Amino acid sequence: MSFDYTTLNPTSSSTSGAANSAVSAAQKTQDTFLTMLMAQMKNQDPLNPMDNSQVTSQMAQIQTVSGLSTLNDSINALGNQFTQMQTLQSLSLVGHDVLVPGNRVETSSTGGTGSFDLAGAADHVKVDIMTAAGTVVDSMQLGAMGAGRNSFDWPNKSYGTDANLTYRVTATSGTAPVAATTYSQDKVTAVNTNGTTLQLELANLGTVNYSTVVAAN
Repeated sequence: MSFDYTTLNPTSSSTSGAANSAVSAAQKTQDTFLTMLMAQMKNQDPLNPMDNSQVTSQMAQIQTVSGLSTLNDSINALGNQFTQMQTLQSLSLVGHDVLVPGNRVETSSTGGTGSFDLAGAADHVKVDIMTAAGTVVDSMQLGAMGAGRNSFDWPNKSYGTDANLTYRVTATSGTAPVAATTYSQDKVTAVNTNGTTLQLELANLGTVNYSTVVAAN
């Protein structure tokens, strides 16, 4: 006599979505399995009894589902702890400046600043300061710079602290271009969550995902 475990939960034999369904119903499935197994053993044909290999195989299947359920619970617990840790970390950023992807010039009474990453060392680096419309108002030759995080100070005082200025970086090594990733600096004013996504409210840039922050000071 054979006992097909998959008939207890038909979805458990399909793809990953079916596996999730089996995990969520693991306890119920286990109880049903044991009840049906005992009934089969009680009513089995004496001339065709269940052999030990069948029982062992069926028990192994239910243990696998139970193990998945335990693993799923552990992963959920770790995920909750990680979310709580991120929330606490993000709250400590309120009132501080952060760097996020962008190209806004951080202006002050003495000029402006910006930060960027170079994919490799560059012989020549140029920064263009532009208006929101893309008009270049000033350019700086920064010379040679190494790979990784770099920054610039723009001494021009013709624009106020509220100026909406952007910048672009052009870098080369010999005749080959060097990729540059630019960042915007802004102050964190609040922290909130959008469903499962942790977000920061910035003074000038609005809402950004916490995961996009590359540096803070």
